[in-house]
Order: sequence, then structure tokens, then C-alpha cells
Amino acid sequence: MTASVGIREFRAGLADYVAGSEPVAVTRHGVTVGWFIPTPVDRVAQVESLRLAGQRLDALLAAQGVDVDEVVDAFKAARATR
Repeated sequence: MTASVGIREFRAGLADYVAGSEPVAVTRHGVTVGWFIPTPVDRVAQVESLRLAGQRLDALLAAQGVDVDEVVDAFKAARATR
């Protein structure tokens, strides 16, 4: 049987539901208003994807002659004026 939780309980325990593997019926006033179906995550694939994205960004910035340190300094200066 699928678990059923009220919307407030669902919000309060969202991290646990995301980490879980079982679908959950979300209810409001006893009526099902939605389903949460967690998707299994391949952490190794995520890390590899982020690493590859970083390499591609580095290559794009280098090709355009962008100095990353200058960009970071400009960002920090802009934030300081806020």
C-alpha cells in the first residue's frame, strides 16, 4: 500500500521523501491532490556531468580570452555595491 501524507507533513519531511524510494500520495483535507514519485539518482553520473560541464565552461572562457579571476573580482565588486 502506498503511503499517504498531508501536505503540511509532506513539506516538513520533503528531504526524507526525496531520499526515499516509495511513491507518496499527498493529500489536502483527506483528498489526494498529487503524487510524489522519487526518481533514483545516479550520483556518479551527476558528478561526471558537472565535471564535464566545468571543463566545457573553462574551454569556452579560454577561447573568448576571459580571465576567470577578473570575472570573480567584478562580481564581488558588484555585490558589494548592493
